[in-house]
Amino acid sequence: MVGPGSESRLPRSDLAARWCIVMLISAVLVGPSTCAAKTRHFRWEVDYKYWSPDCVEGVVMSINGQFPGQTIRAVVGDTISVELTNKLSTEGVVIHWHGIRQLGTPWADGTASISQCPINPGETFTYRFKVDKAGTYFYHGHYGMQRSAGLYGSLVVQAGEGEKEPFRYDGEFNLLLSDWWHKTAHEQELGLSSVPFRWIGEPQALLINGRGQFSCSLAASYSNSTSAAQCKFGGGEQCAPLILPVLPNKTYRLRLASTTALASLNLAIGGHKMVVVEADGNYVQPFTVDDLDIYSGETYSILVTTDQDPRQNYWIAVGVRGRQPNTSQALTVLNYRPNSASKLPASPPPTTPLWNDYNHSKSFSSRILALAGSPRPPATHDRRIFLLNTQSKFNGQTKWSINNISLSLPPTPYLGSIKYNIHGAFDLRSPPESFPADYDVMRQPANPNSTVGSGLYTLGLNTTVDIILQNANALSANTSEIHPWHLHGHDFWVLGYGEGKFAAEDGDKRLNLNNPPLRNTAVIFPYGWTALRFVADNPGAWAFHCHIEPHLHMGMGIVLGEGLDAVGKMKIPGGAFACGLTAKMVANNDGHS
Repeated sequence: MVGPGSESRLPRSDLAARWCIVMLISAVLVGPSTCAAKTRHFRWEVDYKYWSPDCVEGVVMSINGQFPGQTIRAVVGDTISVELTNKLSTEGVVIHWHGIRQLGTPWADGTASISQCPINPGETFTYRFKVDKAGTYFYHGHYGMQRSAGLYGSLVVQAGEGEKEPFRYDGEFNLLLSDWWHKTAHEQELGLSSVPFRWIGEPQALLINGRGQFSCSLAASYSNSTSAAQCKFGGGEQCAPLILPVLPNKTYRLRLASTTALASLNLAIGGHKMVVVEADGNYVQPFTVDDLDIYSGETYSILVTTDQDPRQNYWIAVGVRGRQPNTSQALTVLNYRPNSASKLPASPPPTTPLWNDYNHSKSFSSRILALAGSPRPPATHDRRIFLLNTQSKFNGQTKWSINNISLSLPPTPYLGSIKYNIHGAFDLRSPPESFPADYDVMRQPANPNSTVGSGLYTLGLNTTVDIILQNANALSANTSEIHPWHLHGHDFWVLGYGEGKFAAEDGDKRLNLNNPPLRNTAVIFPYGWTALRFVADNPGAWAFHCHIEPHLHMGMGIVLGEGLDAVGKMKIPGGAFACGLTAKMVANNDGHS
């Protein structure tokens, strides 16, 4: 069923019927409901609110006074309609529906300066789009660093009528993972843009469903049950962990989504194995793990069977990976009923693997393969683009660059410029599709200076495109970071990973064309490469960027334009383009042609 705990007693075959009951009950609040495809309406107001996510009061971005925002639940084929009003007094806002491909609705993607203008203070904009595939998704702010400010929530799409998922379970939970700073997002932005550069530092806390504990290490103080109990339960309702109540000898689906601004994470459940069955809304060959890495922008579904000692409770632990950790684990409890939720587990929380044990991370990533019967990639590509990820300098500022260009978004959204054939709104020079053959990815850049640009990679409609993400040394010696890259508007096949510089004659032989997983987010490891393939079959302007919030803010991304002729014929709400050069164009027509 949908929802946690001891209510989750129905067999998987009864879930559809129970879902209908849930929807009929919810109709009292949101209007009539049926089990057929429907439009699900939401009215949201975005505002700042005082909150204590980690038991320390600060300012969060809220939706209808909630943090995180409410969970959207829908069924394949449904239309989501969100009427969003900006109640912020001094800044715009947008919402990106992460993992939703927006087939035919590129204007609803929610990317400021790419798919739409920011929604101005006091104004309302309605997102309307169809959810076409079951899976685990989420939504978040995509303007400035509003995701870092807490603007996010879960989005779950259930299988449609007559569809069967390739696994069974007795109940499900959502775990939305994030990181949290005591500095505001505006302070963070200022530091990243300052000369000299002021790094925001590691997060003060990790959050599970918006709740965490600042400066709390249960693992370190576990021998002292009193201090452990205070650490776990102190601080009030807003930061007290949400307990996951379960029944013994049942199987539960845990939907995991990482909306972290910076941290790569690892999740483990004390004493329990986990079976991975879904990644980024796509079914994968089930495989069993003791722990899993999850990078910013990724989602997974795992199955957990409650087959341990029913007299005990068990820790769920989330820790930092890929960066020198300076943040305590986030913890919550798998509460075997009828045990008390306040009963501490008998064993300490699982230990997070060493932060720089990349072999552990690579082993996990390499095990993710498409479920038999999943779509297979085209055998060849029409175009291959190499993207070199480097750190650089521009006018004294520290930047991230792609092929030595740091992305600078224009005031007129790309989609509006394409729709109205506006010239000069963005850089007409095509960005470079490769980098010098003699570039040494293992060393600091010989010339650290880059340029900024707003050029567009134009793709032919229905062409097959390979992107080779190439990691390199940053500005500091012996430093190369993890970068999870997210593509809007599409899923892609992850064809493979490799060490050092990608070489076509070697790399092609190592690419998996048999059963590569479909994803919308993929990681590149330090000093390595990742090969992706997708079909450019969705007309629009689409962001492709590192999902680490500071890295995108510092220019680590590109924009893809595809099916530009088709965009010109689309009916797009005029409210999407009420800024920049498009404002006049919209004013001169009805906004729907």
